[in-house]
Amino acid sequence: MSVFSKFPRTFWVANVIELFERWAWYGFFMLFANYLTGSSDAGGLEFSQSQKGLLMGVGTGILYFLPVLTGAIADRYGYKKVLLLAFLIYTSAFILLPMFSTFTGVFIMYLYLAVGAALFKPIISATISKTTTDETASIGFGLFYMMVNVGAFFGPLVTLLFKGASSHLIFYVSAGIIAINFLLLFFYKEPGRAEKEKNTDSLLTTFGIIFRNMGSILKDVKFIIFLLIVAGFWTMYNQLFFTLPVFISQWVDTSTLYNFFHLHIPLISENYSVSPGVMDAEFVTNIDALYIILLQVVVSSVVMRMKPLRSMMSGFLVCSIGMSLTLVSQNVLFTMVAILIFSLGEMAGSPKITEYIGRIAPADKKALYMGYSFIPVFLGNVLAGFISGVVYQQMSDKVTLVQRFAAEKGYQMAEGLSNNAYFEEVARQANTTPQGLTNLLWDTYEPSRLGMVILAIGVGTAFLLFIYDRITSRK
Repeated sequence: MSVFSKFPRTFWVANVIELFERWAWYGFFMLFANYLTGSSDAGGLEFSQSQKGLLMGVGTGILYFLPVLTGAIADRYGYKKVLLLAFLIYTSAFILLPMFSTFTGVFIMYLYLAVGAALFKPIISATISKTTTDETASIGFGLFYMMVNVGAFFGPLVTLLFKGASSHLIFYVSAGIIAINFLLLFFYKEPGRAEKEKNTDSLLTTFGIIFRNMGSILKDVKFIIFLLIVAGFWTMYNQLFFTLPVFISQWVDTSTLYNFFHLHIPLISENYSVSPGVMDAEFVTNIDALYIILLQVVVSSVVMRMKPLRSMMSGFLVCSIGMSLTLVSQNVLFTMVAILIFSLGEMAGSPKITEYIGRIAPADKKALYMGYSFIPVFLGNVLAGFISGVVYQQMSDKVTLVQRFAAEKGYQMAEGLSNNAYFEEVARQANTTPQGLTNLLWDTYEPSRLGMVILAIGVGTAFLLFIYDRITSRK
């Protein structure tokens, strides 16, 4: 316990700030895909899957691209001032976002929210780094990532409690959670910077230096190839947020899980169900964060002695198998086991990316190289948006498939029906129940084929990493 006494107060304040920020972010983000594409009579916007993929992919991608610039802004004007600006943007964006219902309006507001998140990200990581030493860094960053996962787990659980009353409330709850950080700023003391660290250049000069550094990074072919390969992992990984909640909502029968909770823990079935017999899709997806909280230490202890590339290859392969399996069955218990497989791969592979970048970076450029680890995350989000958008809409989207089914059968459908009402009308004309129509569409159009696309991306990434390892190890 003596090591905990070595952390300054700002370290603990930063960790609590991170907890509430992740709580607010995942509280809305896990529900965002279904909010964008859900039926209007259930509070959704009825955007197409392609629109959802473009919005979430590009918007979230930009969020991970901007920190290379926002970090410079924080160094120039001070951490505390930029944190205040980040929380102002965060809070106002969460309040304003549900007021827009057009694609353009929602897209602009999501980009505004992404700016707030991008201002926040580099500051809190830098604070943790500056308030730990060589002796305390390992446990310090371990505590930090635990806060990330605790926030990611509890965020959706809290916002889902308000989803039934109004879909807009999920944003207002996140606004309230992030607003707690205004109070915590009173206790936040910016870590001291050495005189040589203080940036007295103009912001334009600083940005010029950043782009010149980017040019020097691009000359390191080995590093760039590694980043491009790892983008495949993030493309597959992000389906957890972009695709899986929608897939579960559209295709998976969650009645078994509902009946279990209704019998043994009725409090859960009462608060996390869309209707009797149907659990919230986000509740099922959120079990990934629970697995990480429970098992990350165990998995890390197993892979700690493995070389980073070997651990990444194994993790990416297991992760892709798990994610593809989440899309091949309508049985919710099968889905939960598949999420466990996915989580094990995630825990084995994802942390090793940062470790490997730290190893291959030149001694005098480690911070610079770490700063550009955003590139695969940025690319992965953009590509994930395409997979969960255009590809999902053509192969697996229930709305698209039921419209195709109705056209093939020659059904006459009224104009202006919500997605749910349209589906129920097709079921009536097909002389079956909504669940019966779901099963018919599943057997007819095989939406589970999307799992093969995800598997190909993950396996391809692991294979390219294997080739990369063989080539670079010879050198």
